[in-house]
Amino acid sequence: MTNTTNSSQLHEMRDLSHLGGGAERIEAQHQRGKLTARERIDLLLDKGSFREIDGFVMHRTHDFGLEEQKYLGDSVVTGWGTIDGRLVYVFSQDFTVFGGSLGEAHAEKICKVMDMALKNGAPLIGLNDSGGARIQEGVVSLGGYSDIFLRNTLASGVIPQLSAILGPCAGGAVYSPALTDFIFMVRKSSFMFVTGPEVVRTVTHEDVSFEDLGGATVHAEISGVCHMAADSEADTLYLMRQLLAFLPQNNMEDPPFAATSDDPLRMEAALDSLVPEDATRPYEIRDAIRMIVDDGLFLEVQENYAPNIVIGFAHLGGHSVGIVANQPAHLAGVLDINASEKAARFVRLCDAFNVPLVTFEDVPGFLPGTGQEHGGIIRSGAKLLYAYCEATVPKLTVVTRKAYGGAYCVMSSKHIRGDLNLAWPTAEIAVMGPEGAVNIIFRKEISQAEDPAQRRAEMVTEYREKFANPYVAASRGYIDDVIEPHETRPRLINALEMLSNKRDSNPPKKHGNIPL
Repeated sequence: MTNTTNSSQLHEMRDLSHLGGGAERIEAQHQRGKLTARERIDLLLDKGSFREIDGFVMHRTHDFGLEEQKYLGDSVVTGWGTIDGRLVYVFSQDFTVFGGSLGEAHAEKICKVMDMALKNGAPLIGLNDSGGARIQEGVVSLGGYSDIFLRNTLASGVIPQLSAILGPCAGGAVYSPALTDFIFMVRKSSFMFVTGPEVVRTVTHEDVSFEDLGGATVHAEISGVCHMAADSEADTLYLMRQLLAFLPQNNMEDPPFAATSDDPLRMEAALDSLVPEDATRPYEIRDAIRMIVDDGLFLEVQENYAPNIVIGFAHLGGHSVGIVANQPAHLAGVLDINASEKAARFVRLCDAFNVPLVTFEDVPGFLPGTGQEHGGIIRSGAKLLYAYCEATVPKLTVVTRKAYGGAYCVMSSKHIRGDLNLAWPTAEIAVMGPEGAVNIIFRKEISQAEDPAQRRAEMVTEYREKFANPYVAASRGYIDDVIEPHETRPRLINALEMLSNKRDSNPPKKHGNIPL
């Protein structure tokens, strides 16, 4: 066989591998409004950077007629490339081959690229579009899922793991994305559920559509499973690229520095009038965040889930930071079950990957009620407390208004190793709000007064002047400084630079027992 023949055979096999399930199935994929596995990789990675491996792998099954249906590369495309010049590993399930189903060869390809990502300390991105386990391969496919789950777990906190759901993801397949750091979904074309609508209909007699059971909107707003949802695959892949700009390659590196022309000494006068004089009136905490961070750019995570707390990434003086902020514009910024767990997981993510934490605090406490108590608010609140206590990255806190009770302790207070705790003059730091405190402390005196309403109002004013301010806490050193709101940006940037060589650690242990 001549060299020309060898070369020709190689090119023919490569072309065949790139065709996946064939032209008709590729067209069917496009008719559904979906991209192919390779088109997705091309959009995600820097142009021309993808290097494929295992393009000639085929399944080895001989049952149920599968020996007559073999495709080069099987039903997943794997390899590596770059995003903004930084190495990433990727696998992209190919729905045109056996509906993207996972069999032995498919799983082996994913495991190989996962092992490479872990060994070489680079992010792993999974593009999921699969009908689930390849039934014809039986328990072998289930073993393949288990092999992947183990690697997801071992890589957790070592390298960033991102999952995009770009079609169906059902049954055991959902647990690999669930073990990763971020899940992205596409509205109206991606679905996640443990059991599909037909099984639900049979078992519970509920009649539900794919979209209402496990669509992007459901998981972005109700379950909290999805971290970011977009209207198209292209937008979803772009969001993945954006997110990686805030994260290091692995847990041994610092996040990338992003040079900016935004003046680190910039003062923002509008912050001085952001918090209303009436303590019961809401305001939009995102306005404060955008005025403070570099170029007003804030990449929010889980925007529509538990909106009483806001989390996301930004840069301050070029430094990547994770932001956690109570949202007075929704439920007065109160902490409930969902908000506590949302923030706790984000805090742990930032700590795992050396991303400093900036907390904006305006919290009246934990949400009361039987629904919350019976749902385990104690356990959920403890998760957030645990996360902040455990975190050793630089932790900066700004109390913008209310910091009451146990919620004051939880939200990165000085007592749980906050590095710099600042307060605006509008801050109210106390066990509870003036009205509630007066009702308890002076209940008898108020009831015996000639004009109980007037006496109560006087005592509320007195209590507010004495305790509902940042100066009692500052006198104890619990607040490091009280600053004008417009000073916030330069003070935070200065603190990040001051803490750039921070060293802190936790006692040696196998792992803690977070209150799951």
